[in-house]
Amino acid sequence: MFSFFRRTPAPDTMSLTEQSVLDSLRHYADPNTGKDYVAARWVKNLRISGADVSFDIELGYPAKSQVDSIRQALIAQVRSVPGVGNVSANVFSKIVAHAVQQGAKLMPGVKNIIAVASGKGGVGKSTTSVNLALALAAEGARVGILDADIYGPSQPQMLGIGDLKPESVDGKSMEPLEAHGLQVMSIGFLVDVETPMVWRGPMATQALNQLLKETNWRDLDYLIIDMPPGTGDIQLTLSQSVPVTGAVIVTTPQDIALLDARKGLKMFEKVGVPIIGIVENMSLHICSKCGHEEHIFGTGGGETLCKDYGVPFLGALPLDIQIRREVDSGVPTVVADPDGRVAELYKGIARQVAIAIAEKQKDMSHKFPNIVVQNT
Repeated sequence: MFSFFRRTPAPDTMSLTEQSVLDSLRHYADPNTGKDYVAARWVKNLRISGADVSFDIELGYPAKSQVDSIRQALIAQVRSVPGVGNVSANVFSKIVAHAVQQGAKLMPGVKNIIAVASGKGGVGKSTTSVNLALALAAEGARVGILDADIYGPSQPQMLGIGDLKPESVDGKSMEPLEAHGLQVMSIGFLVDVETPMVWRGPMATQALNQLLKETNWRDLDYLIIDMPPGTGDIQLTLSQSVPVTGAVIVTTPQDIALLDARKGLKMFEKVGVPIIGIVENMSLHICSKCGHEEHIFGTGGGETLCKDYGVPFLGALPLDIQIRREVDSGVPTVVADPDGRVAELYKGIARQVAIAIAEKQKDMSHKFPNIVVQNT
């Protein structure tokens, strides 16, 4: 006897649609950005074969330490869809070049340049720069660091390579030195450690431009520029002529440091360089003997600065003898104690910086053809 009623297939044999899988992915928010991957357009190569589903997730920021947990969470999310069988997901990072200030052109071998600056010296800018660079590298990015402080270079000692000299293959350009997975360049490699750089502004600026543009940076996702302190001729020339993706301002909570940090922030604003955010260094001291917490340089200064100018607060770092000892020894905290509390703070700040860059407009200059007008 024939039945005239159409049978509804069992849930495990229902035909899958691309839309149902995408709808399930919309319910999982990226742990770092808070956005779903569908809205961010990070879901790639979605394929459905019967009950089996496979897809790629293309992150715009480095996340080596989180790739596996994100992949497992997404697989579990898609498996909750009725009718799904096997699920495979490939999560990877793809870092691209992003827009820079108007009139500046991207440098060969460098996708994004991050300037780390402060209005004054002594706030821990160089220490923050090197640990920021190492944190990005630890997450799988290709990272370089340029020590732009012509008068007081410190990165060679901080990275434990102060006795090395850069080589030149062609006699015209230099090969960057390497330390802890970073490509490094500094005037400190070219002069004696006890030789003072008694140079006027134009000469120092020219030397810095040579260090930056005559170094064979090799396929960098990020180049961290450890800027000299202040807002003088070198800083202004750099921020105008170098294609900077964004700037990070380092300060302490102290009112005097904040006054100068405001000047540095305004300088970048005037030349059209976006401010990625503020890092408050030496925010809190915890006594190693009794555990007493004390805000030696004041409290809340960095957050107040962010509110005044509408820029993100990237995080606060402690005044910790461990940080000082490790950079002095040539093995900064992110390398010396990668799973420690302080290293996690640096990594959290680095992650925010990378995400802020990933959300910026992409550089599309390479998409446009060169137009040449000729008389015929």
